[in-house]
Amino acid sequence: MPASVNELVDLLQIEQLEVNLFRGGQPKASRLPRVFGGQVAGQAVSAAQRTVTDGKHLHSLHAYFILGGDPSIPIIYDVESVRDGRSFATRRVSARQHGEVIFYMTASFQRDEEGWDHQDVLPPTPGPEEATSMLDLVKYISPDGAEQWKREWGGFDMRYVGDPRPEDDATRPYYPVVQRMWFRASDALPDDPELHRAAFTYYSDFSLLGAALVPHGLVISSPKVQPASLDHVVWFHRPFRVDEWLLYDQSSPSASGARGLSTARVFTQDGALVATVAQEGLIRPAKPRDER
Repeated sequence: MPASVNELVDLLQIEQLEVNLFRGGQPKASRLPRVFGGQVAGQAVSAAQRTVTDGKHLHSLHAYFILGGDPSIPIIYDVESVRDGRSFATRRVSARQHGEVIFYMTASFQRDEEGWDHQDVLPPTPGPEEATSMLDLVKYISPDGAEQWKREWGGFDMRYVGDPRPEDDATRPYYPVVQRMWFRASDALPDDPELHRAAFTYYSDFSLLGAALVPHGLVISSPKVQPASLDHVVWFHRPFRVDEWLLYDQSSPSASGARGLSTARVFTQDGALVATVAQEGLIRPAKPRDER
């Protein structure tokens, strides 16, 4: 994962190899054993956007994470132009490594149009200045992990607002399940809406699945959990910038069968609902090595 905004931009600026065929690079210093899912999704968005050049903008994506990516080699993105209509366009993107598909995405694009307008209201939430820096939380939990956190996530400023677990018993189920955090790029990004959508897609895979563990008193990094993103959906509603504060208002309506479902509304600081995100992921109880 990128340690700076410049590295994030480089990571999302994929190389075109042929018509509708692209190659995405890897972060320079990541120590993760597999590619972060948001990276594959963000690069796939960059690839799809490069093939739509008639004024249509990405408004939704539906993706499946099929295999864990290998962080030691590039990823090949093959974009299929399914349809180009007057108002909408559709693309399918396959991401490949070692001759196998590791990720699959369908994306829809639309011309700007006028229509009815309504939205949910920004929930009462402490602002980013009142929230706790994720780096400070990491330092509190594991002082030795702070430097690794900065290497992996230095491209984003994240502030944790919290969740509604009762303080007297953090493992007692509590509904509705809510987890909130503010985030933004840690430095200014170029004035390119396509780059902001790709960067948002990159980040959107970061903490969403963790909301499904809130009622069970666990975090996604717990050794008790074997996590993995399975599918991912983003709907873009209104313009936004990723280098300005966005509230990730997450909830989890259900967990069962070793899978958790999480949804999220994304608001600007002045209250505009700019995106909705949903993800189902694996949250399998980890077994001791001798029982696997």
